[in-house]
Amino acid sequence: MAELGWSGAWAIARRDLSARFKGLRLLLVCLFLGTMALAAIGTLTHSIETQLADRGREFLGGDMQVSLWQRAPNAGEMAALGKLGTVSSGIRMQAMASTATAAAPVELKAVDARWPLYGKATLASGKVVGAPPQGEAWLAQGAADRLGLSPGDSFSVGTTRLTVGGILGNEPDRLGEGFQLGPTVIVDAGIPAKAGLTAPGAMYRTKTNIAFAGSTDPEAAKRALKAEFPDAGFDIKTRDNGAPGTDRFVGRMGEFLTLVGLAALVIAGIGIGGGVSSYLDARRQSIATLKVLGASSGDIARIYALEVGTAALVGSLAGIAAGVAITPLLARALKGLLPVGTGIAFAPGPLLLALAYGLLVALVFAAPPLMRARRFPAMALMRARVAPLARDKAALVPVIGGLLAIAGIAMLTAKQPWLSAGFIGGAAAALALLALLGWTIRKGAARLPRPTNPIARAALANLHRPGAATAMLVTALGFGLGAFVLLAAVQTSIDGTIAKRVPAKAPDYFVLDLPQERAADFAKLVERDAPGSETRTVPAMRGSILAYGPQGNETRVASLGDNIPDGAWALRGERGLTYSDEVPPGNSLTAGTWWGPDYSGPPEVSVDADLANAIGLRVGDYLTIGVLGVERQARVASLRKIDWQSMGFNYVLVFSPNTLRDVPHNLAATIRLGQGADKRRLLHDLVSAFPSSSVIETGPVLTQARTLLSQVGLATLAAASVAVLAGLAVLLGAIAAARAQRTYDTVVLRVLGASRRQVLAMAFAEYAALAAVLAVVALALGLTGAWLVVTRLFEFDWLPGWSAVFGVLGAGLALVIAFALAGALPLLRAKPAQALRAL
Repeated sequence: MAELGWSGAWAIARRDLSARFKGLRLLLVCLFLGTMALAAIGTLTHSIETQLADRGREFLGGDMQVSLWQRAPNAGEMAALGKLGTVSSGIRMQAMASTATAAAPVELKAVDARWPLYGKATLASGKVVGAPPQGEAWLAQGAADRLGLSPGDSFSVGTTRLTVGGILGNEPDRLGEGFQLGPTVIVDAGIPAKAGLTAPGAMYRTKTNIAFAGSTDPEAAKRALKAEFPDAGFDIKTRDNGAPGTDRFVGRMGEFLTLVGLAALVIAGIGIGGGVSSYLDARRQSIATLKVLGASSGDIARIYALEVGTAALVGSLAGIAAGVAITPLLARALKGLLPVGTGIAFAPGPLLLALAYGLLVALVFAAPPLMRARRFPAMALMRARVAPLARDKAALVPVIGGLLAIAGIAMLTAKQPWLSAGFIGGAAAALALLALLGWTIRKGAARLPRPTNPIARAALANLHRPGAATAMLVTALGFGLGAFVLLAAVQTSIDGTIAKRVPAKAPDYFVLDLPQERAADFAKLVERDAPGSETRTVPAMRGSILAYGPQGNETRVASLGDNIPDGAWALRGERGLTYSDEVPPGNSLTAGTWWGPDYSGPPEVSVDADLANAIGLRVGDYLTIGVLGVERQARVASLRKIDWQSMGFNYVLVFSPNTLRDVPHNLAATIRLGQGADKRRLLHDLVSAFPSSSVIETGPVLTQARTLLSQVGLATLAAASVAVLAGLAVLLGAIAAARAQRTYDTVVLRVLGASRRQVLAMAFAEYAALAAVLAVVALALGLTGAWLVVTRLFEFDWLPGWSAVFGVLGAGLALVIAFALAGALPLLRAKPAQALRAL
């Protein structure tokens, strides 16, 4: 018989395939789940990143933005910026807006006549606007609601009276402004000074946006400015990174979810292997018949590769279609948080990537059973029930090739290749460990003494008998249960971080720009309006670290460029500075000594221990800072551990008073209200008595922070649901793969007199023994992976909810045993005579 070729093989495969893919439905379900997750994650992430890239100028407000604390660019700096193109300058600061009956903290945004350089600012009425006219302001809806204002009404900011010119509809550069502590109020650039809000020591930030005149490279311009003004304290953003916090969040979350989707696909792949094995086992007689009639091994490979490939392609395409369809639902859930359209998005790159992953996973896990069917002779196939086929080493070629292709694609398409490499290496190590464990259990079970109890003896024999699926079950279920544990630990750690980093108990108010000379008046006012309240005041100013290290061998921060050490975030831009006679509350010394009260020696500084470890700073080294354009140097006297969860004033750098006392500055204060305090009266009196100060209510801020962190948890939970479904598919695949052999075993046992109860008891004992071992392994693998994701990827605290983790693991083990027993029930209905004739 001549070889059939691809056309002849397809003719047979097409007739053999059921229109409903009977026998290959598990493969369809597994690939559908995996590719759906990857397609939805990839499409959503691509849509957000495209928006960030295409609208970078609009989100930032220019091609480049230069920010400075507590000062505007000087004449030389402004001249250098003006050479790059059109310049638009303004001020950002916290302030209080008030009426006769209400007051609210707002984000005051002062803009000049050129604002916005890109995009369109509109009012709720649809009118396109620029900077407000003198004496007017554009209010965000939140500010109008809190103050009870409508267009035409008046309100006060600082010492200036303003009229509501309109309610903001679209603020084009809102995303680039970052996290805000109050709703936006946009005013003319001259208002802050007129209202007395920019006096020396006031906390404000100037932002200068530039629209390039020509085809200037943003990064080249940034490097040139840093080189020309290395110690100016410039915080420079470019259009390629217009919303850096959002871009970093999207990138990391997309990377994590892609890896979770890939994990779900790998988990499902184990089920694919079981499903294909079961499918080919059911066609064992047909394969043997084709070989007896003269079909070559190549013919067999082509026929069943076409069948499996067709099913894999259909399942993958259906998953991709479902992923694209659910993307608008995900986008709608993120509306207002991230820039993403709510319509159907078609991103060829992520969709082709999802399809490639799906087909490669199908190849990797379907290759071994296909190669066995291809290479073994007809008589061996017919005896496979009682003399299982040996492993085919030739299957290693497509398996290894497919795995290398998956790893290569993941590495080439990853934004953090080392993270992907770590995930792939960890997954491969976990699978290898589980395969070794399965082999060990099988060999160990064969050497254990035979129990006297017949049920226990039969259950033990099932673990090591010829053709036992122990290794496959351990690998599949161990990986799936490990994924359950990992996702439960990640989810509960995120919840724990929300509870710890965003505590329910915090100061009720933060007060900024409190004049030093009026500290006593402030304390008296709070005590009068809210008796029993606690207040704390600290000096507050801004500055940047310019150099650090041993004296005479200091490292200049400007020389580092973008190569800032991990954990050294305080080196980027300006930070809060303070001075104190005493160790601040919530801080504890880990090295060195404190200078004590009335210190008059050389300037000294106490540094956060984590920052010191990140940059290699030791007690006795020196730190140089820039404050209002002036350099100051201090010796490192001590290192401190800071309780960042205290929600009080926590400063990375605390100086001896004689270092910074002469710098123009104001105070910052916290108020923790006593019981029964009249918040409305206190807030109104604070605004009246201190018009240039701003009061921030922590309640709305904490709610906003909890909402943002909850979005991370929600995304993780959504990814977890896909992995859970994939894990269930794995279990079904393992049971399906072993069904034919189990039918044979059950029939023999029934013929020999075993009761239904005894058969079920044997199945329960076998899976209970496996579950006990898998519980320990899944816990170790899942917790290790979760710790890496939580602490290294998200940079959250490791705070898993142990009850939830053990509960998820217990539920997973219960599902394993329940599905195993459910899978055994149909076997009890098999008719012995019919089953034996089928052998």
